Amino acid sequence: MSGAAGRPPVIQKPPPVPAHLKEPKPASEPTILGKPIGFQPAALLNTEELERFKNLLVFAKSTVEGYYVGKHKSPFRGASAEFADYKEYVAGDDIAHLDWRAYGRTRRLYVRQFEEETDMVVYLLVDTSASMRYAGEKRQPKFYLAAKVAAALTYLMLKQGDKASLTLFSNKVNQFIPPGGTRRHLHRIVTELERVRPAATTGVTQALNECAGIFKKRGRLVVISDFLDDNRNLFEALGQFLHRKFEILLLHVVDPDELHLPSFTVAKFVDMETSEEVQVDPEEIRASYRENMKGTIDALAREADLRQINHTLLDTTNPYLAAIEAYLGFRGANNVLARP
Repeated sequence: MSGAAGRPPVIQKPPPVPAHLKEPKPASEPTILGKPIGFQPAALLNTEELERFKNLLVFAKSTVEGYYVGKHKSPFRGASAEFADYKEYVAGDDIAHLDWRAYGRTRRLYVRQFEEETDMVVYLLVDTSASMRYAGEKRQPKFYLAAKVAAALTYLMLKQGDKASLTLFSNKVNQFIPPGGTRRHLHRIVTELERVRPAATTGVTQALNECAGIFKKRGRLVVISDFLDDNRNLFEALGQFLHRKFEILLLHVVDPDELHLPSFTVAKFVDMETSEEVQVDPEEIRASYRENMKGTIDALAREADLRQINHTLLDTTNPYLAAIEAYLGFRGANNVLARP
């Protein structure tokens, strides 16, 4: 096993890295433990299931930049209907905004200031590395569920009048779809998610460093990944976004096998990203493995909490609504793994 917590066993080696993900070359459908990992058209989005969330205000307390009228307050003062504050009049201010009642009381000129309502940009980063192909017995691959979550969140963002952006990454940024807020944009994001075939190694930190120069407008950053990487510099990379006052949500996707190890007498563990192999009896290492894995996840959650970054663990047995609840702010505190 490689990495601090190791990786679950699989049968075959990962497929070769595609040249690019925008226009993948035709290839036979890969499988994990004998199961295909392809997608059925429109399978990622269940709009009926999402309808009960349609009236919820997303990120209502966020103050973000924006150019278009929408649902969220901007730090820039404007002339919308919502009064914000007074400022003393100086030459050049618009006299149409003078408050004559305040002048009558104080004999001083004050200008009324207002808050503009603007949209929010939400940047979705989805891990497409080979480890996201893992699927436990009778479960779907981690990437399928990550893609489903990304599609659902995009739908909710657009329903709220926000703009969504999608970044697909492995050990680098493989594709970036700029922010948009139309139905056609939603279709484009879902289509790209359906095309992905996970490959290559994980590089969350490298991808974040690249994105720091790509994401021009402040907003919210949502990272969907298994975080099976050397995360020593992860929060340094995230710090670039915190400095720019981004809100950050880490959706940590795991399969139960990765938490507890599968129940085999003897197993050959194959690293899905490097193809390294080791044969071992899982029962001999189960206790130490679980402790190591729990410690790794807890440490990630604690480091996030110290920086006011939201971290939510998504078990692949039921991650869909948990991710939506985390996005909508239903959970006020970071979720640290607490298993016996």
